Amino acid sequence: MSATPITSQQMTLEEYLKFDANAEGRFEYFDGLVFELSGVSANHAGIESNLITMLKNKLARRKCKIYPANLGLKVPALPPYRYPDLSALCEKPIFEEIGGLERLTNPTLIVEVLSSSTEAFDRGEKFKAYKSIESLREYLLVSQERKFVTLYTKYNEKFWFQSEYEAGENLKLESLDCELSVDEIYQDIV
Repeated sequence: MSATPITSQQMTLEEYLKFDANAEGRFEYFDGLVFELSGVSANHAGIESNLITMLKNKLARRKCKIYPANLGLKVPALPPYRYPDLSALCEKPIFEEIGGLERLTNPTLIVEVLSSSTEAFDRGEKFKAYKSIESLREYLLVSQERKFVTLYTKYNEKFWFQSEYEAGENLKLESLDCELSVDEIYQDIV
């Protein structure tokens, strides 16, 4: 997300919903200001692509769903919705129409690929807001700078476990009942 709003004028939520439904690109709403989600680096796109491919292959025989960055999620603590880099679940997806578009309400996994400009927000305020999604069980943060992945796993309503993984290690996604290799996440990434 860019650090500068697209306009200095504030929008009402209703104005934003109308704007976003007709806009090309992705925009998020924070306290009356609208921010454009800027394009991504080649590494960012490659990591997203690798994750989607890996998860699709590992979950092919199950009724799991993997959604890319252009599907919004309803986030109760940070209305009206957010655009994570990837979301997934192995249950029946539930959607709510917000601003004329379907928004997923029950992801069990959310993935964000970190950049230097978004890392603090993704680890802080955004994670705090994502915790308001009742179905969320895991939050995966993937560095673009080096082979390093942080997995937050929900223990209960108050506590989340944090585990970190580097090159040569595997991590288990309990919410999807599958294992990922850190090296595969970064395959063909410079």
